[in-house]
Amino acid sequence: MTSFTLDDLARIVAERAAAPATESYTAKLIAGGPAKAAKKLGEEAVEAAIAAVEGDRQNLTAEAADVLYHLLVVLQGANIPLSDVMAELERRTAQSGLAEKAARKT
Repeated sequence: MTSFTLDDLARIVAERAAAPATESYTAKLIAGGPAKAAKKLGEEAVEAAIAAVEGDRQNLTAEAADVLYHLLVVLQGANIPLSDVMAELERRTAQSGLAEKAARKT
């Protein structure tokens, strides 16, 4: 059994972004410009945070899915491939989180 990955989702977002905005919610978000997609990402992130604070596992799972989707839409609109984000995460995880944060301050 194959697992659904973030790469799969990024590919689907890219495909749907190329569709007419009248036929695709993804395309409609991107057509609205960076502020529209970013606003939706922010709304979903707040909803995920609230679900986490409330200990609502089912809602947190659903909201986390919304956050990941909307983040990929924002990245698609900015022409930033998921691979760039993953490379940055890989770079950061090569050292401890505390060391990485300290390096950003200098």
